[in-house]
Amino acid sequence: MSNPLYDRLLGHQAENRSVFLHLPEGGQITYADFVARVAQFAAAVRELGLQPGDRLAMQVPKCPDALALIFGCIQSGVVFLPLNTGYTPDEIAYFVENSSAALLVCDPDSADALNPVATRSTALCETLGADGAGSLVALADAAPCHARTAPRTPDDLAALLYTSGTTGRSKGAMLSQNNLLSNAQTLVDLWQFTADDVLLHALPIFHTHGLFVAINVTLAAGGAMVFFPKFDAGAVLDWMPRATSLMGVPTFYSRLLNDPRFDADRAQNMRLFISGSAPLLTQTHRQFEARCGHRILERYGMTETNMSTSNPYKGERRAGTVGLPLPGVEAKVCDETGQELAAGEIGTLEVRGPNVFQGYWQMPEKTAAELRENGFFITGDLATISPDGYVSIVGRGKDLIISGGFNIYPKEIEDVLDAIPGVLESAVVGVPHPDFGETPVAVLVAEPGASPDLAAIHAEIASRLARFKHPRHMEVIEALPRNTMGKVQKNQLRERYAEAFSV
Repeated sequence: MSNPLYDRLLGHQAENRSVFLHLPEGGQITYADFVARVAQFAAAVRELGLQPGDRLAMQVPKCPDALALIFGCIQSGVVFLPLNTGYTPDEIAYFVENSSAALLVCDPDSADALNPVATRSTALCETLGADGAGSLVALADAAPCHARTAPRTPDDLAALLYTSGTTGRSKGAMLSQNNLLSNAQTLVDLWQFTADDVLLHALPIFHTHGLFVAINVTLAAGGAMVFFPKFDAGAVLDWMPRATSLMGVPTFYSRLLNDPRFDADRAQNMRLFISGSAPLLTQTHRQFEARCGHRILERYGMTETNMSTSNPYKGERRAGTVGLPLPGVEAKVCDETGQELAAGEIGTLEVRGPNVFQGYWQMPEKTAAELRENGFFITGDLATISPDGYVSIVGRGKDLIISGGFNIYPKEIEDVLDAIPGVLESAVVGVPHPDFGETPVAVLVAEPGASPDLAAIHAEIASRLARFKHPRHMEVIEALPRNTMGKVQKNQLRERYAEAFSV
């Protein structure tokens, strides 16, 4: 039996001496070197007792070894859980416990805080540090550069990615080998990636966009990446003349436009700029094309579906839309009963295809509520589909905020705020932001006679939630706007604070 995901992306590259990773600080890693390093991590994971199907949670900085660990999991059949590096220990504890992870891998600087988290969940805790007790790197360094590849079927689970809901705890989206591989192969063909491509990779690798789209597409095409630890406009511009493509969130493009060095000459070797994870403003589309002559290609996806739609590589890239359904993917807009609506009508977007996940980890009721028996996934996004098939996302039925490409769910922030002494109730809404696309604003109502200390509230949020979830504006008002049924009218709050970050 084969291991389809590993075999297609890496298994045939053991003798390939062409460059896979260009390191911005200097140095290169060839395909052959990367395959060998992956094998060492696969062996290290096995030495710690993990078997195919076991879960490995990892919260580590972006680096080549982090990527090698992910593919070591794929080679050994271990299911990996990449976790946002901004998550607090309390947040990590839930993911480790819910997934029954056998191993938690963290940065050495986080070991003291996360060791107790692992212990409470009966998981091992190893670091991605160079040496010392509990160093997975040291274990990998001592392992051979060849490892047995665990047999897996296309339907076997490859990854768990946690995505929040509007209520309750985060949900683990179960992604199979075929979910990931089929999407990568489709995108290679659609976006015409080849072994000659050099991708500017400045996205995080704990997110669908940076991991399953950017990396898997590059591997499937046999191309190379410039592997930046994070997005820095200056560094990206330095490398741009030697690259061919960039995948980013809208923030990347707004920051490039703010740099006077970015022009048509700088981008003359580039063939493709792709944007996703958050809506791209029509204004940004136009400014970008005017500056460098390239029209950004916008696409749409979710944790549960990988990529579902894309504007065409050749053909009209229509600003304000996320393009057409991918080959093999069906998309429709439905009313609240699931009845398909006519072209141009607004409803909830549903998608079906080999990209759609298997369901939510240990949440059968939630799976049944969002994944229909006929295979269509109810995205929760409000959309329209034009008569010629272009999909436009016009809103979100789940109150989701997407800031800089990261999903933020107001209920999670509100739960923290409402528990703070002196706060009677709160409401969090997303408002336009020139850099992040959207950002959260928190509105508080004080308990009678109380005067909430906003500085102390900010400090409490900082200790409980990842930085990208922190409200960028907060204020106290007398009462939240409500309808006759008592429901908070968040649309009124969005209107009230819509210009809070206008420039």
